[in-house]
Amino acid sequence: QMQLVQSGGGSVQAGGSLRLSCTASGPTDGVYVMGWFRQPPGKAREYVALLNLSAGSTSYADSVSGRFTMSRENAKYSSYLQMNDLKPEDTAVYYCAAGPYYVSDTNDYPYWGQGTQVTVSS
Repeated sequence: QMQLVQSGGGSVQAGGSLRLSCTASGPTDGVYVMGWFRQPPGKAREYVALLNLSAGSTSYADSVSGRFTMSRENAKYSSYLQMNDLKPEDTAVYYCAAGPYYVSDTNDYPYWGQGTQVTVSS
């Protein structure tokens, strides 16, 4: 089955930037969307950004719109999340995901990366 491997993340002060990467391997049948989600401490996993692999369209949660940018490597099942002007409330474990539908519900994503910690200090 498809596997997603993440890299990037780490610790940064408020106002700083980080870039996350996600690379897929294995069968890609039925995968049309890649997404980024995050899980803040003590909270449920939440949607951050989506990318339609065919149309190239993206969508963002209101909390990150204008600060985060999701992109892909051409012709490959790889995605990036560029995070600028980071805030302490962005602190979370970030996950990349892949699935068939352009939706923000985590239940609709069968493939997940291993997660990477992002910590933003004030």
